[in-house]
Amino acid sequence: MNDSALDWQQIHRTFQQIWGYEDFRPPQAEIIRVLLASKDALIILPTGGGKSICFQLPALLQTGLTLVVSPLVALMENQVQDLRSRRLRVALLHNELPRTQRRQTLQEIERQQLKLLYLSPETLLSPPVWERLSHPLLKINGLIVDEAHCLVQWGENFRPAYRRLGAVRPALLKSKPSGTKIAIAAFTATADLTAQKIISETLQLRQPECFLTSPYRNNLNLQVKIVWTPKCRRERLLKFVRRKEKQAGLIYVRTRRDSEALAQWLNSLNYPTAAYHAGLSPQERRAIETSWLTGNRLFVVCTSAFGMGIDKPDVRWVIHFHPPLLLSEYLQEVGRGGRDGQATDALTLISEPTGWLDPQDKQRDRYFLLRSQQQYRQAQQLVKKIPNRGTIDAIARQFPEGEIALSLLHSAGRLEWLDPFHYQLNPSQSSSFPARDRLQRQPQLLMRQYLTTRRCRWQFLLNAFGFTTQATGFRCGHCDNCC
Repeated sequence: MNDSALDWQQIHRTFQQIWGYEDFRPPQAEIIRVLLASKDALIILPTGGGKSICFQLPALLQTGLTLVVSPLVALMENQVQDLRSRRLRVALLHNELPRTQRRQTLQEIERQQLKLLYLSPETLLSPPVWERLSHPLLKINGLIVDEAHCLVQWGENFRPAYRRLGAVRPALLKSKPSGTKIAIAAFTATADLTAQKIISETLQLRQPECFLTSPYRNNLNLQVKIVWTPKCRRERLLKFVRRKEKQAGLIYVRTRRDSEALAQWLNSLNYPTAAYHAGLSPQERRAIETSWLTGNRLFVVCTSAFGMGIDKPDVRWVIHFHPPLLLSEYLQEVGRGGRDGQATDALTLISEPTGWLDPQDKQRDRYFLLRSQQQYRQAQQLVKKIPNRGTIDAIARQFPEGEIALSLLHSAGRLEWLDPFHYQLNPSQSSSFPARDRLQRQPQLLMRQYLTTRRCRWQFLLNAFGFTTQATGFRCGHCDNCC
């Protein structure tokens, strides 16, 4: 199909033929128009809002390749499997692929046989992939950053490749014919005002069209309960799970160790479950996902690694056995419940405020904060040892935490990426680091305020995510404070 010949009737007909829906949901049509016009965009749609179609359809209608940066293998596999079942020209690349499949996909890129390519930020910036994407004759329409909140949550000290994505477009354009356009669109279900700014600045979005949809869902009933001891926390969980017998759910914890210990305890009480975390093998993760999706296992004890992009409509409850660190994580995770529009309970268990009887929550928060502060101190030391210009590979080989340190320096304004692989220090910003400690504590403080607020919880969330007009005088009737 010729790009210039596209009209809305053709677009709508293709949409119906591929997905079988009668019409778009708001604001899908408007987003599709923007992406077909090669404009940058920042899109915030609630979980289950149909955001994948917004970038998949334009990619399939255009000539050339659209890159989709995705954070998790499971998320990529689910979307690619769905599109392949519709006989569409899509592929994925990640480190867990067999060598033969990886080689075949690289050949498909060279032969320009793909419309959509899903890959992680690390794979996008790997030499074999980058070499092929930089070929002058390969037409690239756009770069989609799916689940863009991961850039904010993980980009500094867990997945530092995210901080280099802003240098991708300028570097690719240098290798392409004059006049080439590569649009960038960031999609997420949760981004507060600070996160929106970080995403836009890091990706170097150019006058992006913004689509901000309220996260409010009146079928999600939010509750927070104080537990006074570790034993009380488990008893409260058990009581809740017994009430939800034969209903699908999720139990979120903070660490791998927590997931394994809690799953073992529940199994000993004849509740068949499994611990899901990033330390499992790909085969183990797929097996747990499949057993949950098919209903063979009613619930899973998981870290934040589970659920992103996995579509199970009938999740009737979500428990945070430990509160998450960030409000955006919380909203993402409770949003995995009730995608079918039916009433769903979201319960968060928190330690009593003093921490004397159950210090677990305070200890976890302190651990994550101290670890982050240590990484900033390492970055401050590194800036005294590295050359003003260099490559990320050289720094990573020389210093164990070198890649994370460069990411933190970039976040603090002390470094810029000349391209995705070469950096330059910016000595004029030498005073940027002292404020980091205060900035790190702010998200934790916001989460704590949410957990202890006596106001409407949905109103608190709407205010935090920038929907102040809608939230004025708002009472949801779907949280423990309103009811």
